[in-house]
Amino acid sequence: MNPLRQKIEQEIRERGPIPFSRYMELCLYDPELGYYSRNAEQFGKAGDFYTSSDVHAVFGRLLARQFDEMWRALGSPERIELAELGPGRGLFAQDVLDRSEKTFPDFFRALRYVLIERSPALRERIKETMGRHLESGKAVFTSEVETIGAEGTGKGTPSRACPERSRRVSNQVPRKRALAPEIPIIIFANEFFDALPVEVLSAKGSLRIGARAGHFIETWAQPSLDELEFLDRYSVHPEPEERVEAPLAAQQFMDRIAASIQRGFLIAIDYGYTREEQLAGHHRGTAKAIRQHSVSVNPYEAPGEQDITADVNFTALAAAAEKHGMQTHKLVTQSQFLMGIGEANQFADAFEECRLPQERAKVALQLKHLVTPAGMGESFHVLVASKGIAQERIESLSGLNFGRNQIAR
Repeated sequence: MNPLRQKIEQEIRERGPIPFSRYMELCLYDPELGYYSRNAEQFGKAGDFYTSSDVHAVFGRLLARQFDEMWRALGSPERIELAELGPGRGLFAQDVLDRSEKTFPDFFRALRYVLIERSPALRERIKETMGRHLESGKAVFTSEVETIGAEGTGKGTPSRACPERSRRVSNQVPRKRALAPEIPIIIFANEFFDALPVEVLSAKGSLRIGARAGHFIETWAQPSLDELEFLDRYSVHPEPEERVEAPLAAQQFMDRIAASIQRGFLIAIDYGYTREEQLAGHHRGTAKAIRQHSVSVNPYEAPGEQDITADVNFTALAAAAEKHGMQTHKLVTQSQFLMGIGEANQFADAFEECRLPQERAKVALQLKHLVTPAGMGESFHVLVASKGIAQERIESLSGLNFGRNQIAR
């Protein structure tokens, strides 16, 4: 029998039906049996899913160019911290650092790259990928973390979201910056927020997971005040036979991140939606399981052996950032963002190492996958937020300048 299933059933026997967020937390982040804790083989085209960094190094190269622009918008400070949430195998970080060292030496000298990854298996894989940059001290892991989500906001006050929720946490943010708090920072999150546990609600109430005869069963409980408030402010109330998610953990996470930034940027790239899209009838009931690149609506099969995700509510994330003085900028698609960065030099970052026509053709296909609607270009969106930076400097960022008049979000 699946050992994580046994562990979850034991918790249900001891505590009664658990919130879906707790089930998702255990499936993904249990220290020994969770999906992200067991190994690093789920990444890449041979695994269950792949990210933009798995497609081609040009993703990291283009973002290096954007990070350099952000550093300049901050006044080219002598030191800057770049923190990546959930760096996976470290491919993106390696591509950013290699490109910055080669093409943006002034930015590279100022840069300290911080890797925020709690999975021991992934930390070991990152050490293999980024040995040189870790040994030099240019890249570092965070040494201290503070729990976010579960039953606390990180401020010592319990959340009203779900009183019976475990105090253990599924995700973490730095307790202490790698550099001093006054040093400018860029926080980068690629396909990070979609993996944070969510509450699931329907007209019947808030979803709970029970167990009977070796099977997980769904029951419903009275929604919490936090869940109802989230639906009122940032989402929609579900119609009969419909489900929507309340990503309260993501809100807490963004709340703490935004509060920690004195001056800098945040970039979040993910598949998701705005409240307006939900009001139009889209992106309702997006929680799903992914295994070997196939999507399943049944997250109860093989716990710990498949990914579980939910589309990101960008309206709510932006509001959490703005609450702490950050300025959020118009949501753009990944296509618009990357095209804006790459158009200045005709995507030379992608093709500079190609020597043969067939090499250029292969890279062109990979780039197409990153920017076209048929690939990842239109399904992923980019939220950029800033604090303490003049508006005219922000407007000069190339990633926000492509197709500005065509964006209808």
